Amino acid sequence: MRTYSELIKLPTFRERYEYLKLSGRVGEETFGYDRYLNQIFYKSSEWKTIREEVIVRDMGCDLALVDHEIVGLIFVHHMNPVSERDIFNRSDFLLNPEFLVSCSAATHNAIHYGDAALLYEEPIIRRPRDTILW
Repeated sequence: MRTYSELIKLPTFRERYEYLKLSGRVGEETFGYDRYLNQIFYKSSEWKTIREEVIVRDMGCDLALVDHEIVGLIFVHHMNPVSERDIFNRSDFLLNPEFLVSCSAATHNAIHYGDAALLYEEPIIRRPRDTILW
């Protein structure tokens, strides 16, 4: 069971990504024809409240790293895969901040599909004259 307490002990973005990655595949079934169940859950007031709390706790930063501010849409990621049974039974980790973390869309996709190429890379720091050809 992945936890926020363990995640924040990891000092780098890459280490946090490696801790969370699931190595799934695009198109892999999670809920099949019962996908409506998770959509009902994600529209609930309970989810919206906890989602906001997690974003505030993480200060809107990717994988809760202060120097990785998310620009644009913020996802709140369940660190452990959610099943139909979890939603039916309202499992503890569905609404427990200990099992949730903020992330960008690119990071969320990289976690689910295990593809580090999807991760945001640090921008190249430009220096005077570094683009002069000769």
